[in-house]
Amino acid sequence: MIMEAGKPLLLPANPVFIWGSLVAAFLLEVLQTLVTGSRSAWTPDWVAVVLVFWSVHQPQRIGIGAAFVFGLMVDVHQVALLGQHALAYTVLIYCAIMIHRRLLWFGVVGQMLQVFPLFLAAQLVEVAVRLVLGGDWPGWDVLLSPLIETLLWPVLTWLLLAPQRRPPDPDENRPL
Repeated sequence: MIMEAGKPLLLPANPVFIWGSLVAAFLLEVLQTLVTGSRSAWTPDWVAVVLVFWSVHQPQRIGIGAAFVFGLMVDVHQVALLGQHALAYTVLIYCAIMIHRRLLWFGVVGQMLQVFPLFLAAQLVEVAVRLVLGGDWPGWDVLLSPLIETLLWPVLTWLLLAPQRRPPDPDENRPL
């Protein structure tokens, strides 16, 4: 891959930062649920957004297993059908890993246009599981969450890539 002129060279991602951001996303999900009482249609799924981000940028570190475990944790926390979020997250991460090379060629706006169908598909998987098992139709406002998650993509991209953009320690033996 040839780098574009003027694009900064990113440092390697710290695994502690990757897993810490996933735990922070889960804690934010917990806090969000405690404040609102339950997950509303307009609230984003923080765990899904951070999982997609890291599976696109670091697919060798974050994969389907991590998505399944975090999905089970969200299921237990939200008292949802066990495996509902786990299934949605595994489908989401599988699709994100499938397009991660193509996705990184685009700017943030192009990436937003391509991650929206992923978030929408994950939401539809959750709704389909609920409907198959006798749940009620949640309404069309369920489509707000993927839209909000897509709008959060540039903010999380800037925030989660910030530690990799810091200048490396200067060294006289290393020109970069």
